[in-house]
Amino acid sequence: MIPRLTTAPAASPPLPDWARAGIAELAGLDPDFAGIEAAAGPMPWRSRHPGFPGLLRTICGQMISNQAAAAIWGRVSALPGALDPVGLLAIDEATLRGAGLSRPKVAHVRALASAIAEGRLDLVALRGAPDEEAVAAISAVPGIGPWTARVHLLFGFERPDVFPIGDVALAAGLAHLKALPERPSQKALVAMAQAWSPWRSLAARLLWHHWRHATGRPAGESG
Repeated sequence: MIPRLTTAPAASPPLPDWARAGIAELAGLDPDFAGIEAAAGPMPWRSRHPGFPGLLRTICGQMISNQAAAAIWGRVSALPGALDPVGLLAIDEATLRGAGLSRPKVAHVRALASAIAEGRLDLVALRGAPDEEAVAAISAVPGIGPWTARVHLLFGFERPDVFPIGDVALAAGLAHLKALPERPSQKALVAMAQAWSPWRSLAARLLWHHWRHATGRPAGESG
């Protein structure tokens, strides 16, 4: 699954200096990354709100197509109060279901809103926490797994060395990039990614960028 992010504007923001330097270093660690932008075009810098709205959007877009995710997010984000934890809790289930959320996702977004509203999850404090501590804290919320947590660290917190374990699109992109006979297993992908540290987030971004290009998905889609 390629994370569904905010649709890129007509002119995407340039990569931060640290990211451009990191990509250069990553190409030295694994030369296969060096040609991705030459073939797929400059990689846009995609990001999400580091707080509740960004994590809420990730949950809304899980396990559905890009088009469906964008449509649902448009309806959910337009609901009065939905981008605030207390405000979302005030919205009844029927309204959330009417915006396109499944019954399990309604439970998940409510669990997230409750955790933040009650102080059990402090995303502001977690921005300064070590990666795995932050992943564990976010994953403790019912309905939010490690993949979602790592995606939030990668795009919300803009961490440089987070790799969303279990991501099928990353495995497919890597298999295509390196002409592997089959997609690497999750265990093999994690082992391969170790060689890209401390820039595994950039490796993931480049692999998603490569896979969008390889599959012909519109560049404006967040994936």
